[in-house]
Amino acid sequence: MDAAVSGSDGQKTSRCVALLVAAPASGQGKTMVTAALARLHARAGRRVQVFKCGPDFLDPQWHRLASGGDVHTLDRWMNGEHDVRSRLYQAALCHDVLLIEGVMGLFDGESSAADLAKSLGVSVVVVIDASAMAGTFGAIAYGMQHFDPDMKLAGALANRVASNYHGELLRDGLRDPALWLGAMPHVALAGGAPRANLLPERHLGLVAAQELPDTLERLDAAADALAQTPLGQLSWSDWQERWSVDFAAQDDETEIPALLTGRRIAVARDAAFSFIYAANLECLRAMGAELAFFSPVAGERLPACDALWLPGGYPELHLQALQANAGLQLDLQAHVEQGKPVWAECGGMVALAEGLTDLEGRWHSLWSLLPAQARMQQRLAGLGMQQLATPWGVLRGHTFHYSRLDSDAGLIARSSRPGQEPESGKGEAVYCHGSIHASYFHAWFPSCPQAVAALLGADVLQTLQQTAQQDWPGACAASASETA
Repeated sequence: MDAAVSGSDGQKTSRCVALLVAAPASGQGKTMVTAALARLHARAGRRVQVFKCGPDFLDPQWHRLASGGDVHTLDRWMNGEHDVRSRLYQAALCHDVLLIEGVMGLFDGESSAADLAKSLGVSVVVVIDASAMAGTFGAIAYGMQHFDPDMKLAGALANRVASNYHGELLRDGLRDPALWLGAMPHVALAGGAPRANLLPERHLGLVAAQELPDTLERLDAAADALAQTPLGQLSWSDWQERWSVDFAAQDDETEIPALLTGRRIAVARDAAFSFIYAANLECLRAMGAELAFFSPVAGERLPACDALWLPGGYPELHLQALQANAGLQLDLQAHVEQGKPVWAECGGMVALAEGLTDLEGRWHSLWSLLPAQARMQQRLAGLGMQQLATPWGVLRGHTFHYSRLDSDAGLIARSSRPGQEPESGKGEAVYCHGSIHASYFHAWFPSCPQAVAALLGADVLQTLQQTAQQDWPGACAASASETA
């Protein structure tokens, strides 16, 4: 990390070590390697900032524990190019290492991790699951290096390597020996199965870090294994010499309007409601809101508030605790009866429903504030980037869920794919029931603070909000069934 300096053109820059960790495909181990790198540097006393490419709520929870700080999303469409570059510049001012975890495969998507790395001048570490290969490892690394000559490849790290001999075969298969960053074995905890996943998975992705009692032990085990590789044994001066990047300051955009000044927003936050972007909380505070966090799973009641945000998460895994919190259900009912706003996303919307049918066909009653019934299913019901046109502007975000919802609530709009118009039966439904607005759509609040303020009842937008149901662009009245 260097202090901001002005170049010959007068533009301020900040120089900082930065790497992007990617893979040929999902499931190769890039999350574990990113977390291990963060933990390794944090244990050495360095200030580490981790970023995640694309929409993701679960991987950042592991990175937050590994690095000791908030993890921010970098997506050139959802954030916007200016926001991405601004976040990196600001992080470079006060950190020693910036680590960016890629998304999907390195070259996948319209705005891939490789595209981001090229645009920023950041080198890429490619993590390759080598558990069932030998010489082919070299072919994959060669392809990653030469597929796009404008991308800078820092090297290749073999993951899930069976033995020292296996590692030698992998290293010998490289056309360019300088690319070898080492071999990561199947990392296991003391007394654990040798091939067990250090970062376990379930539907929607990784198990949330906060749910495991030995999270730090797992991260330390991964960091210890990485410390035995050539990548982990590089000196700090080598890191600085090889992978330092100049990040340019960005011109200030229009400041976020203080539309929520004086308003207290309650935010559910626990194992059932954990899908929260740090940037969304920053946006609410920048608009002047006071945030009051509470845990429905822990039996906490609704704090005194002017509005409520129920984020997504895993309510289906905490049904008994949510059912048992009868006091909160009464609080929520009173909140809605008083006409106070609720914005419920994905799992937050499911919790408001009458109930949920699980994968075994069993019915579980929920809070019954939304006339709706949810059903879990084995296959994905929604996935991908989405935008939501509102009377106050376009909110950007995404969708990712395994449940479906049937509802008699008013269907006032649908989200759509980036750049497309909403269509009946496609995208995610936006329901309005009294003071409740709910959808499977996960919103990136900074993309349109005015819309978020209106959904949370900003007084300055009260007149427009009262007529919002008629003014929502792309309103669809044909079906009130969410069939994503």
